[in-house]
Amino acid sequence: MAKEEETAQVEETATAEAPQESGAELTVQDLNAIKQIIDVASQRGAFKPNEMMTVGQTYTKLETFLAAVSQQQGAQGES
Repeated sequence: MAKEEETAQVEETATAEAPQESGAELTVQDLNAIKQIIDVASQRGAFKPNEMMTVGQTYTKLETFLAAVSQQQGAQGES
């Protein structure tokens, strides 16, 4: 995907999935948007070398959490 397409996709996702309420809550869609933002930022070299370990660890936790949620939703859908 081209950088312009990635930017447009992230912006569309963030806009389309923006919460309609003014409450302070995070949805699975918000977390997926954050994951996409980290992907784009890392591809563009937005993080300093000394930040990469922290970013990577956080990304891995987020990815693991999203996979668990997806698996749990799949199991509930089968029930």
